[in-house]
Amino acid sequence: MSDQAMLADPFSSPSGAGGRKAVVNDSTRSALVSTMLSPRFYTTDFEEMDRIDISSVREEWDALMVRFRDDPNRGHFKRNADWEDIDIDELPDDLREEFKDFLISSLTSEFSGCVLYKEMKRRGTNKEICDLFGYMSRDESRHAGFINDVLKDFGIGVNMGFLAKAKKYTFFKPKFIYYATYLSEKIGYARYITIYRHLEKHPEQRFHPIFKWFKEWCNDEFTHGEAFSLIIRSDPKLTRGHNKLWIKFFLLAVFATMYVRDHMRPAFHRGLGVDIDEYDMRVLRLTSEISRQCFPLVLDFDNPALVEGLRRMERINQRAQAAAASGGIGGRIGKAFWGLAAGVNFLRLYMIPSVPNTLPETSRLQPIW
Repeated sequence: MSDQAMLADPFSSPSGAGGRKAVVNDSTRSALVSTMLSPRFYTTDFEEMDRIDISSVREEWDALMVRFRDDPNRGHFKRNADWEDIDIDELPDDLREEFKDFLISSLTSEFSGCVLYKEMKRRGTNKEICDLFGYMSRDESRHAGFINDVLKDFGIGVNMGFLAKAKKYTFFKPKFIYYATYLSEKIGYARYITIYRHLEKHPEQRFHPIFKWFKEWCNDEFTHGEAFSLIIRSDPKLTRGHNKLWIKFFLLAVFATMYVRDHMRPAFHRGLGVDIDEYDMRVLRLTSEISRQCFPLVLDFDNPALVEGLRRMERINQRAQAAAASGGIGGRIGKAFWGLAAGVNFLRLYMIPSVPNTLPETSRLQPIW
């Protein structure tokens, strides 16, 4: 498949499905859901983003753009001899459902980036920024299209053209986009490389061939995070004053969301042969260490109160899910109560002292983990 075809594919309907049925299949409905834990679509002040000035990080920026232009993963997202066809119906029921949820959630996250980056390129006039977002949209498009091909194998492909039009969009200020997307890209790298390294040692636990593609895939995520790191460092105000409070907020929000969401997929992690608690803490510690490249503070994972607070958030989510499932007035009251409890717990987490970090002289890192 040509690069042009791959770029177009995510916006097409699932193969073999036509008309209105493609629009409303279960996968597309799942991708459309907007909750506190589901991936969201974002819009922002594109004019402000167009005014980004990267002159203070020029040397590192130019080196990164060479990598984007060289496009080392140009031919990666294609099936080859390493791909094995499997029958998803042969997987245990709980693993099958959680794997589908993982794929749809991952697709939605990748496609969200694709749509946001493509819109920035379309609206902008700053050539350097438009070039960057064009490259990142290209990469995210490939990722989303590759996942959707897997879903199509199971007859449950997502209609991404419809998704882009029907999904609810959340407005974020540009600086919030930088913080949140930086962390999303870096935590994506940490998750994928941790799974990839585990399955290198335990190939018998690789229940689907898509995991073989995770190494180069997560290197794309890493590189996207490098771009946002340079954008953050290009404007010293983004890491000073009250913005430190926002950085701590997004660190906690992104980390807690991942922790809770992962614990909603116990069968998926058992299928991979990983201990979900050990896996999550490894991913969060790695992401935290990487974030020292551009954030003036990190969370204190050596503080038992932080880890216990994340566990408490997961227990609260379980109770909120149970209340929602019970239905009726009692269910709505219970869901509201546990939602308030989650807010209080987040505030408790926020009050735990963070660890100051002195920014290194240069930002660029290499994906060596």
